[in-house]
Amino acid sequence: MRAINPWINFNGNAQEAFSFYKSVFGGEFTRIIRFKDLAGPEFQVAESEENKIMYIGLPIGKHNVLIANDVPGFMGKVSENENRSKIYASAESREEADKIFNGLSAGGEVEGPIGDSPWGTYAGMFRDKYGIEWIVEFDPGYKG
Repeated sequence: MRAINPWINFNGNAQEAFSFYKSVFGGEFTRIIRFKDLAGPEFQVAESEENKIMYIGLPIGKHNVLIANDVPGFMGKVSENENRSKIYASAESREEADKIFNGLSAGGEVEGPIGDSPWGTYAGMFRDKYGIEWIVEFDPGYKG
């Protein structure tokens, strides 16, 4: 397997959220596809939906891509506060862990402050201002 990449559904604010993530992680979007880019006789797109994001990708680290889309209105709302999964970010240093944790948790809700864990790592957990749950961890013993 080459990689497992998280794909997040948003309610019309995917580009805003990903601009925020880009401000923390850096890098450039691999691709942005809007629903209007796919419109045609076979795939009708309502005017209110045409600028919504069908695909946006942000490379993170060496082999991972964070991916998202906006859910079209006809499919209903995504319950962003009922996600039952978290995005796990494995940092290469305590400093990087702090940068990611402090950057992404700004305006969100910290569930577990970043600090030394009982299992020997440096970790923290939060829900960002877009309702997405994250775990950031630095494991000094990791040899990957």
